Amino acid sequence: MLRRVAIVLLWLSLTGCTQTFFQPLREPGHTPGPLGLVYEDMWVQSADGVLIHGWFLPAKGRASGTVMFLHGNAKNINIYLENVLWLTDNGFNVFMLEYRGYGNSHGEPTLPGVLADIDAGFTALLRRQDVDRQRIAIYGQSLGGALAIYYVAHSAYRPYVRALVVESAFSSYRAITTEKLASFWLTWPLQWMSQLTVDEEYSPLPVVEKIAPIPLLIIHGDQDPIVPVHHSRQLYEAAQEPKELWIVPDGVHDDAMHRPRFRKCLVDYLTAHFSSSIR
Repeated sequence: MLRRVAIVLLWLSLTGCTQTFFQPLREPGHTPGPLGLVYEDMWVQSADGVLIHGWFLPAKGRASGTVMFLHGNAKNINIYLENVLWLTDNGFNVFMLEYRGYGNSHGEPTLPGVLADIDAGFTALLRRQDVDRQRIAIYGQSLGGALAIYYVAHSAYRPYVRALVVESAFSSYRAITTEKLASFWLTWPLQWMSQLTVDEEYSPLPVVEKIAPIPLLIIHGDQDPIVPVHHSRQLYEAAQEPKELWIVPDGVHDDAMHRPRFRKCLVDYLTAHFSSSIR
């Protein structure tokens, strides 16, 4: 295990390629069906022609709004189902996009490519008859949170984003790479290389201030061993109002929505913003 970690970190330091942030699993895995969930396979075509897959899970009962979920860097969307399926019980549609190279989606993941996938997915949501265009939120976890910040800051469709929720996100590709290199004895001497080789073009910290006036909610566990909580504190400090920061006591990575208290808080947060007057 240690040897594998060392190889990954060494590769990251030497290549500086942001593609190493993606660790996809191409096998589709189980669908929401065995869990008793109604769902629809959604297919969208990205701007460069790549075919992208996702699941649309309709709300149980009348929908209060729609949540577009952006997953983390590993495996594929089926492992993230538990993080969001409960939202359908609380009156929200959920659209889980699967980045290129993950699961059923075609192509190979790159940062500009995945951002194009997110744009194609959001465009597809706006075209659906069962989605209220004025009540869509984006919820990104970990890498998905970093991608969500950059996307919303630059998207032509930002007037349709009623709220942005970011959980366990890092503030900078270069900073998190440096921290990971510094955390392992074999790669500690190489941490300086991230300053020269890791592209910061798509990092969320320089652009998070552009999210306003869209409400921004940042969530992070105070014991996160993968992405330290200081990343979310930096993002919060750099963001403009309206913004909120929820620190999860004794929380680890992507831990908040496994807790009933934070699930209720998120439902209340989304309901409030979906019910507020249209901007």
